[in-house]
Formats: sequence, structure tokens, C-alpha cells
Amino acid sequence: MEFSGINIKEVPGEKAREILRLDSEFMSPSLTRHYPLVVKRGSGMYVEDVDGNVFLDFTAGIAVCSTGHCHPQIVQAIKDQAEKLIHMSGTDFYYELQVDLAKKLIDVSPFDSGNVFFGNSGTEAVECSLKLARYNRKRQNIIAFYGAFHGRTLGSLSLTASRAVHRRHFFPLVPGVFHTPYAYCYRCYFGKTYPECDFECVEAIRDILRRVSPPENTSAIICEPVQGEGGYIVPPPEFLPMVREICSENDLLFIADEVQCGMGRTGRMFAVEHWKVVPDIIAVAKGIASGLPLSACLADKGIMNWSAGSHASTFGGNPVSCASALKTIELLENGLVENAEKMGKLLKNRLMELKEEHDVIGDVRGLGLMVGIEIIDRDGKPDGDMARKIVMKCFERGLLVLPAGESVIRFMPPLIVGKEHIETAVDILKDVLRSLSVS
Repeated sequence: MEFSGINIKEVPGEKAREILRLDSEFMSPSLTRHYPLVVKRGSGMYVEDVDGNVFLDFTAGIAVCSTGHCHPQIVQAIKDQAEKLIHMSGTDFYYELQVDLAKKLIDVSPFDSGNVFFGNSGTEAVECSLKLARYNRKRQNIIAFYGAFHGRTLGSLSLTASRAVHRRHFFPLVPGVFHTPYAYCYRCYFGKTYPECDFECVEAIRDILRRVSPPENTSAIICEPVQGEGGYIVPPPEFLPMVREICSENDLLFIADEVQCGMGRTGRMFAVEHWKVVPDIIAVAKGIASGLPLSACLADKGIMNWSAGSHASTFGGNPVSCASALKTIELLENGLVENAEKMGKLLKNRLMELKEEHDVIGDVRGLGLMVGIEIIDRDGKPDGDMARKIVMKCFERGLLVLPAGESVIRFMPPLIVGKEHIETAVDILKDVLRSLSVS
């Protein structure tokens, strides 16, 4: 089924309200829903709710549906594989799809050669990375960054430093994690201005290694090349190469968490390619399989040196997910990564034009189709309440976006997005800002 465009009647409608009632009765209250969208089906750039309302989706299921909703080639790949083999567990047995996908991931990665471990979610890929770094270097400590989101299982949660609610009441966490400020130039932790800042954020990493966690006790530094939940923060050109240099100088592993920014989203297959940086370990998930649960931990050859039984997953590398991932990568290579770069520039430019008209937009930033606008008050401080109002008003007009950080609205559409979709999204945002009397 294809949709011709946005079609909003009533949100939430009668059917949606009943499902919301049942949801409140039976579902965990820990889930975070930003507006009452009850999805029934999707096609391409659009989703339809249970009452027939059609929305333009600039969330891609949280950067997951990279090839759009129900791409016909993805659907066919899933159907074909489901008729042959659904599960056999790559932990104890072999099957060709798993090997094919591992080889393909290494081929498209920055590594000349490497190994792959498959899991089911981003947090599992990060857990694997954390365990692997400790195993390989035989050292406990790891350095992460403020604003980072690496997942919610206990190990990845220990690396996460995005919001207090993620960690509240879950202590003690995994010990040996030290956080330091990220290169968030719009709101520099040290009150400096780039490039006259002397990169105090980099010096802070060196201070940890000098004063708190010496290299002989530290296994790795983990970072998102573009911070996701932290607010779509793109570091300056020098930052990641400097982090790589610190790792090389001190025999630390550099872990790139590309769960949200990887698999073509930034206009490169892997975001680190923008900085010509080669990590030691890469964690990927979300957009890897166009909506099916799959994640992967990629490591440069020789680093994934753990023995049999050290780490495993019953469902990781499921045959149907692998088939979907192989077709996804084929589509990415055949134009979608290029489209992400091209359409991302258009989206960013249109949002920059909107920024000139509305003081409430303090910053526009991003790479490819990973773009955020930071909403501020009259004093230039983050205005989370206004950001949430804008997100809700966009929903009511048929545009799906999501918040991030303290007051950022993020745009992460499927990589199939076209010029007409971007123009529609920006026009809706413009109308919303005007309706809220935001200057």
C-alpha cells in the first residue's frame, strides 16, 4: 500500500484512544512516548494510524527504518528467508547468511580485515564492545562522555550519561567508568569558543589518564562520533582524530558507538569516515536491517581474540534479520547513502533559513540525515518545554519528529526521503512556529 501524502482527521482518534487505555493498563510505565501515535502500517515515508490518519515520518522508527517503511525488496528478502530457515542459533551452529553478512560488514567498514559478533540491539552491541575491550586489554577502566547514550542494560547504562532518569535507582553500576565533557561547541562545558578553546575537552581526557585512571588500568575510550540522544552533537574536525591519537599513544582501544549515526545515516556508511578516523571497535544496530532486530560489534583483526564461550547470543544473527541486513546494505550502497548526504544538506539549509526567521532556534547542526535544531528561550538557555510543544504540534499537523538532549528537535527520516518530503516537513515546522507565536 502506498500513501499519497499527509491526511489528518482526528488525533488521537477513537480506536487510538482505546488502545492507549489498554496500553496504560498492561504496558510498562517505563516506556517514553512523546505523543499518542498508534501505528497500524507504513509504506515508504509514511505511516498510518489505527484511525486512518497518515503521517510523514521523520523519525524512521528512531533511525531504524533506513530504507523506509516496508521497502518491497526488504519485504521480499524477509519472505524468501522465512520460508527457508527462521532460526537455528549461530551460537552453536553455522549458516551461510551469518558469514555472508559478517564479511559484507567488514568489507564496507574502515577495517582492512576484522571479525564480527552479532546481537539483537544497540545496547547488546555496546555490551559486547565493553566486554571485548576489557578482555583484550586485560584492564577494567573505560572513559566515556557526558551526553552519551549507549543503552539501558547495566553495562551500557554505566557508560551512558545523558539523563539522570536513565540511571536513577539502578546503582551500583559497572565500576571503572569515567566520564568527561564531549566537544559540544554550541554549549562548551568550559565556557570557551571554538577554535580559540585550546581543546580543553581533549585535555580533560588526558587529565583522567594522568590523575584518575592511568593507561595501565584503562582499556578504552568510547564515543558516539555524532552524539544522538545527547542532542545530535557534531564535534569539530579536530576532536575525533585527537581522541584517536590519545588512544594510540596510551595503548587504549577506540570504540565508536555508531548505533544511531552509522549505516549510511550521516551520508557515509560509517560516521567516523567523515573524520578519516579508524576505530578499533565499532558498534552498529538500528538502521542495519531496516526494522528487524539485529546488531553487530565489529573489531579490527586480532582484537576479537576471546576464547569460545566468552560471549554469545541465542538470537544474535538470526537468519531472517541477516537476509534483511544484506538487502539493506545493497540498497545503501546503490544510492541511499548518497541520497542521505544530498538530502541532508538540503534539510540543513532549509532549517538554517528558518533559524534566521525564528530566534527560538538557537542552533542547527548535523551530518547527512541526522539533523537537529536546538530550541532556546530569550536568554539563550535550553527551552525543553517549547521543544516538546513544537514536537506535539508537528504531530497534530501530520509530521513525526522527536526530541533529544535538553531541548533539541531531531530530524532522522528514512534515507529514501526526497526534496518534496523535506519541503513539506519544513513548511509544517514553519507553520507550527508561527502558531506558537515564536519569533
